[in-house]
Amino acid sequence: MAEWPYNTTAWQRLRRAKLRASPLCEPCGRLGRIVPANTVDHIKSIASSGDPFPPLAGLMSMCPACHNTKTNAVDRAGGKGVAFKGADASGLPIDPSHPFFGGDTPFKDERLGVLDRPGARACTKFRKRGRSWG
Repeated sequence: MAEWPYNTTAWQRLRRAKLRASPLCEPCGRLGRIVPANTVDHIKSIASSGDPFPPLAGLMSMCPACHNTKTNAVDRAGGKGVAFKGADASGLPIDPSHPFFGGDTPFKDERLGVLDRPGARACTKFRKRGRSWG
């Protein structure tokens, strides 16, 4: 972990303000779990040209397990890119950086062939006992 800005008074104040505003782990909360947060993470990392002192909306309160998962998936080389697997009660991905929300990864529908789309017929004739159905 980089030393700057984490050893500054400004960061400590910002961290405390975020934990006061959101004392529970935000990714766990999206899954319906109540877990206390003790870590504050930049949604856009400083290494990815993120603001070192963003507004509270640019930070996320997390438990240590979620923070480690996010760091390994997104902030480290070779990471998978999607930090938090799963969906909330509405069916939307819990990861705010998921491709569903506008990432660079193509959506499933963009990878489907013409015959795979809803309403398309992959086969127009079926055989049943030697007869052709069409």
